[in-house]
Amino acid sequence: MSVLVLNASYEPLHVVSVRRAVVLLLKERAQVVEAAESVLRSERWCVPRPLVIRLVTYIRIPHRLLPPVSRRGVLARDGYACQYCGGRPTRSSLTVDHVVPRSRGGQKAWDNLVAACQPCNRRKGGRRPEEAGMRLLARPAPPRFLALAVVEAGAGHTTWAKYLSLERAGVAADG
Repeated sequence: MSVLVLNASYEPLHVVSVRRAVVLLLKERAQVVEAAESVLRSERWCVPRPLVIRLVTYIRIPHRLLPPVSRRGVLARDGYACQYCGGRPTRSSLTVDHVVPRSRGGQKAWDNLVAACQPCNRRKGGRRPEEAGMRLLARPAPPRFLALAVVEAGAGHTTWAKYLSLERAGVAADG
């Protein structure tokens, strides 16, 4: 099992092993935010098994440090929902759509890729959304937090969801 590590500002940073999380707790570099009902025992101490920890000091992440663009990353950023109709088909039936088609010079970049269900992707075809009479629910943008590169939504414990939903808050469309 893994533990979600939050920055001092509660932004998701990374996923670490339980062992690494306990070391951070023992060195007083982190605090337990969420714990499981089970406990970890040793000869001298007993501690609840951490699910989510928060660093005591804030770690500044340079904005230029972005995870590589990947299908998994785009789908996770978009919450596994179609960015045209809002539908939530199975993960295997979701596709990655180029907002500006590659045939028109569109790049493989965070701000040009969105999750789309197969019917919406076929409907849009090789056109721009406005040409197809479609509208994006959220403007595509690079993920705000580096943790998106490591965490696949739903891959961790269910308690992680409320912390990972902050990921999509920075991606919402303007007005």
